[in-house]
Amino acid sequence: MVTRAHCPWRRRTGEMDGMVIDVQHLNLRYGDFHAVRDLSFHVERGELYALLGTNGAGKTSTLEIVEGHRAPTSGTVTVFGASPRDRAAVRPRIGIMLQESGFTPDLTVRESVRLIGGLTGREDTVDRVLAIVDLTAKAGTLVSQLSGGEKRRLDFATAVWGAPELIFLDEPTTGLDIQSRDALWAAVDRLREDGSTIVLTTHYLPASPPLLVVAVLSTVVMMVALSLATAGLTNSPEHAQVTTLPVSLGVIAVSSWVGITGTADLTLLKRLLPGGAATELVLDAWNGGAPLTDSLILLAPTLSWVVIAISLAARMFRWEPRR
Repeated sequence: MVTRAHCPWRRRTGEMDGMVIDVQHLNLRYGDFHAVRDLSFHVERGELYALLGTNGAGKTSTLEIVEGHRAPTSGTVTVFGASPRDRAAVRPRIGIMLQESGFTPDLTVRESVRLIGGLTGREDTVDRVLAIVDLTAKAGTLVSQLSGGEKRRLDFATAVWGAPELIFLDEPTTGLDIQSRDALWAAVDRLREDGSTIVLTTHYLPASPPLLVVAVLSTVVMMVALSLATAGLTNSPEHAQVTTLPVSLGVIAVSSWVGITGTADLTLLKRLLPGGAATELVLDAWNGGAPLTDSLILLAPTLSWVVIAISLAARMFRWEPRR
């Protein structure tokens, strides 16, 4: 599925509005497998154009052809009116964020940005692009010591070096926590305001109400059941609220912690604590959904805590209210 979003473009001096990418009847085969079938679309200057689809839908293959990394089986593709395989005409004007980084692990973040930026032929400064992705504090850190999310932000930094006219982002938010994802989209908005055209691929679909409902209801059921279980620690109705309060406050504290800091760090701990995985699931659903595999990973500890809480409540909740 292909969707497009148009935004006003600030015209650069000496250039006119027009078509940046034109794809007509694109086909790509890997042997007997038809990866891309008769695809046509065009991207106007200043647009944010998204290729949406599940894994294996041909998004990355399409992007590789438009970037000039792969030849199509049939069809025509032009970028800035030239073949994307004409590197001298096209490459200096585009920035590319690949789906997987290929940085040298023995270089620092600063050295990696300087090296790749220097190959583009565009002018920029390391400090500026690192500030865009909030990696200034990691400038002297080896790439091998970065987390997965930090490497994705480094990918983005090298793609936007020199504010290229056309920027390709292949699954740009994969591996990012909520805060980093929001910061990346804010940076994309600023690039568009400055005149860049953005083409991206993603398997994140619009917000998922069913997933949101499951996450919220699971959290509520878990909190109620845990409260009932701890209420069973006392036979006194007057004391029940004292025993249930710490559980409620604990779950609220975990949810707030995960909601504020994300799960890029201490991922396993945050997801295993009661309410942690459910909170991440709520945020994912609210911010555009998540791949099915990621959702299942988060649903497992969430539903496990529901089962544990209900089991404890059934075993421990015994007291009767005053007559």
